[in-house]
Amino acid sequence: MTASADFLAYVLEQLAGLPAVTSQRMFGGVGLYCDELFFGLIADDVLYLRADDANRADYLARGMSAFRPYADRRQVSMTYYEAPAEVLESPTELVAWAQRSVAAATAAARTKMPRTTARRRTPLRPGRKPRSRGARPDGRT
Repeated sequence: MTASADFLAYVLEQLAGLPAVTSQRMFGGVGLYCDELFFGLIADDVLYLRADDANRADYLARGMSAFRPYADRRQVSMTYYEAPAEVLESPTELVAWAQRSVAAATAAARTKMPRTTARRRTPLRPGRKPRSRGARPDGRT
């Protein structure tokens, strides 16, 4: 999975109408972010945009393929689809498609459960009593 500097520059130029777009190299490819939301990626000089139930039909109607990170496991795919060439060539159209991908990323972020920092509880050995929070082993507080 690679992404050439020239292709990345082209995609970023085409997305200039979308505010706050940044890119970050990862795993040989490039991740695309808008306001810190991961909405697209570039792998092997192909642009993939995030899809959900609201915009997936646009990709499927044009016969676009899903991003598959593992060539040897074809059944594994992600929620990113290849951007059609005619969309990539039109900055106005690409920005519209990217906005729908950002909306999909926003919706996905809203549905994720917040991470908690719960302490891992280790089981007590037989015959030991649990200590109350803040108590010291000698009984003093």
